[in-house]
Formats: sequence, C-alpha cells, structure tokens
Amino acid sequence: MKSKKSLFKGVGTALVTPFKDEEIDYDALKKLIDIQIEAGVEALIIGGTTGEAATLSDAERYSLFEFAKEYTAGRATLIFGTGTNDTAVAIRHTKFAERCGCDGVLLVTPYYNKGTEEGVYRHYMKIIESSSLPVILYNVPSRTGVNLGYNLLSRLAECERVVGLKEASDSTDRLVTLADMRRELPLYSGNDSQIYPTLALGGEGVISVVSNILPKRTRELCDLCFRGEWERALNIQLTLLPFIKTLFLETNPAPIKHIMARVGMISPEVRLPLSEPRASTRAALACELDKIT
Repeated sequence: MKSKKSLFKGVGTALVTPFKDEEIDYDALKKLIDIQIEAGVEALIIGGTTGEAATLSDAERYSLFEFAKEYTAGRATLIFGTGTNDTAVAIRHTKFAERCGCDGVLLVTPYYNKGTEEGVYRHYMKIIESSSLPVILYNVPSRTGVNLGYNLLSRLAECERVVGLKEASDSTDRLVTLADMRRELPLYSGNDSQIYPTLALGGEGVISVVSNILPKRTRELCDLCFRGEWERALNIQLTLLPFIKTLFLETNPAPIKHIMARVGMISPEVRLPLSEPRASTRAALACELDKIT
C-alpha cells in the first residue's frame, strides 16, 4: 500500500473548552485559538477528551464546532472530536462536523459497551461511511477499557479515509509495533511524555495537552525531531517531563485548566464529575511550571 497522506505533521493541540458560569466562554476561546496559531501549531482538535466533550450538550458541541470553524478561518487544520460509544450519535456528530467544513474527525474507541472486535469494526465503518471526512482513530484504553488490537487496526487501515491513529497507551512494545504500520496508519502520540519516542519511530506528531500552555516549546520539540536534532529534542522532552507528569496527577483536563488559569488564560472551571485539583496537585503544577518558564 502507498503511504497515506496524513492530516497534519507536527503539533495538534487538544484544545480545552473554556467555561465561565457553566457556559462556554467564547471570548476566552478566541484568545486560545489565536495563541495556538501564533505559536505555529499545525492543528486544533476541538471537542475531544481535553475539551470535555463528555459533558457538552449536542447544542453546545455544534455551536463550538461552528465557532471554531468561523473564527479559525483556515489558519490551522481543524479536527473535531465526534466519537462516542453510541454509533448513531457519533454518525450525527460526524455529519454535522462535515457540514461545518472541518478537515477531519477524531473517533475515540467506543467505551463502556466494550464491543467485540467485529462490533467495534462495524461501529467505525458505519461512522466512516456516513461522511467523506478523513478520520483519525483514537486509542486510549485507560479511559475506554478497550484496546484496539493490531488485527482490527489493520482492517481499519485498509480504508483510505482512515489517515491516522492517536495512540495513548503506555506500552513501548505496542508503540514499536504500531510504528511498523505507519505507512498504512500514520501515528500520533497521544501522550506528551512519548513525543520523542513516537517521532523517533517515524510518527507524524502529537495530539497534545501540554501545548495548551506551552505551544512553542511543544512545536520546537517536534521540529527538532523532524530535523534529526535528536540530542536537543531529547533535552526538551526530558525538561518537560516532570511538568507533563503533574498534568496527569489527576484527571485531564482539570490540571491543565488550573495552570492555564494561574497564568490568566482562562477560568479554571471544569464540569462535574471533574473538580478543581487538590492543593498538593496545584502546588506541584506551579512548582514545575516555574522551573521551565
């Protein structure tokens, strides 16, 4: 099979959804989008896990998609999170995303239901066939309870519109095996702690949480890897690692929202069942950010 053209190469920021008084804060969102684009981030992922998609109503999700498309105005690749564990709902979200004119969609593995391999395959194919949009698959077993097997990934990769995999497991063995599939299934790191190894193995980039607050540094890390400046790239990855670890002491995106609020970017507001990070986490976040800024 000829190598597939990926949706983007480099940094895709899994953008937070800023809230104020329980509503989406579109003024803050404008500023976040501008910050990302000015930093040279290649793609924005809207309405994903970090965007708290699980607690967005359909009306909010669609309004968010429309706003992002209009305000971004072609300045970055736009990828909308449209996956859920309900195939019919995911199809509805994906069709709306296509009408908005986004560049592609991110489809999380169907969670909780824990379908069979055949069921998950059919789930994905039904969604893929519902639109003409390119698709990035999203494997995050720590959240979904499901790990996309290699056989299933190979079957899905046969579809031309499956143009990437966001891999957020912690297995180095799996990362190496997935890298061997990268011609058929371009690979993105779903963990900020694994940007360096993913790109060293020929990956296309990262779908990042840390780039919400450090977009230039995250892009520099990717750029150095693409240029083969591995020592400098490794130094950045190691420098960022303690801060990255603190961002996941509690469930994302509560920690990243807290630290973004600390530097005046947004409100720290998250929706239940998420809550403000513990005092110890807040202190660790502030300490580690201070070390690298």
